[in-house]
Amino acid sequence: MLPTAWVMYDFGPHERLPRPPHADATGGRTSSHHHRKPIVKKLLVGIVVAAGLVAGAVTGASAQSTSPTLTRIKTAKAINVAFSPDSLPFSFVGSDNQPAGYSIDICKRVIAQVGRAIGEADIKINWIPGGVAERLNMVKSGRADLECANTTQTLIRLNDVDFSGLIFVDGGGLLIRVDSTVNRVTDLAGKKIAVIRNTTTEERLKNVLARGKVNVTLVPIAEANEGVAMLESGSVDAYAGDKVKLVGLAAQAKDPAKLALLAEDISIEPYALAIPRNDSAYRLEVNRALTQFYVGGDIEKIFAAWLGKLGRPSPLLAAMYLLYSIPD
Repeated sequence: MLPTAWVMYDFGPHERLPRPPHADATGGRTSSHHHRKPIVKKLLVGIVVAAGLVAGAVTGASAQSTSPTLTRIKTAKAINVAFSPDSLPFSFVGSDNQPAGYSIDICKRVIAQVGRAIGEADIKINWIPGGVAERLNMVKSGRADLECANTTQTLIRLNDVDFSGLIFVDGGGLLIRVDSTVNRVTDLAGKKIAVIRNTTTEERLKNVLARGKVNVTLVPIAEANEGVAMLESGSVDAYAGDKVKLVGLAAQAKDPAKLALLAEDISIEPYALAIPRNDSAYRLEVNRALTQFYVGGDIEKIFAAWLGKLGRPSPLLAAMYLLYSIPD
């Protein structure tokens, strides 16, 4: 089990879940950002001054000459982006039928930097929805140039795709019903847990259960809403997933007050953007963009818009923003 300080927030075993940000009547997102103190800026300002972090774009010609991905994007004047349609608050289809979320906002800034690098100010974005395995396969096969969701970087996945610097750190957890007697993972002995198949959560949950010698029945499912529906109906006793996503799913449930997040963590999940392998020049532009908005303060606006209602970043997450601000 990971220390609770390693995740963004810590809920009690049956504490009611806060609602994530959502589109208001005017299409804007609710946010308390204007009433909050800067989240990361104080940590970054010393490095900005000491290292001279002024993130500029390389010339289009030099970037393209060594990058097949940048050349392809410039030729097409378009970029293909794989995203998750149901991973609120990171990546989902919004009320206007367009991709929205924390990761989507980050990717739009990355795409703007790619445009500067290749001298194309108006790149068309072709959004392609898919599950995690589908998205990674799109990047591997060349169908997608960028992947934007809540995808965990792992050594196994690095066999097929490359990754940007980290964009978030979350913990894996379990969603249960408020009337459940479950207070920790060991209480699930003899019960059923739903989990999306072929995910890092499934693999790490198996490891946690094996180490604790907890005998449960895992119910593999295809997508998140299926797991919540099974939990609500009582056909499973818990649904496993990344904690922030579980909060978003609970907020969209038939009766959010009947669901709770187990306090115990089952894993740590470092999120990054999947990109094609063997293209260091393209990866440089992606990471250049991350540095720009980590240092410039845009990450505070993105965090506040999508995650502000869940609390402030943990020390680990704030340090992650700091460590992935790469000096020029």
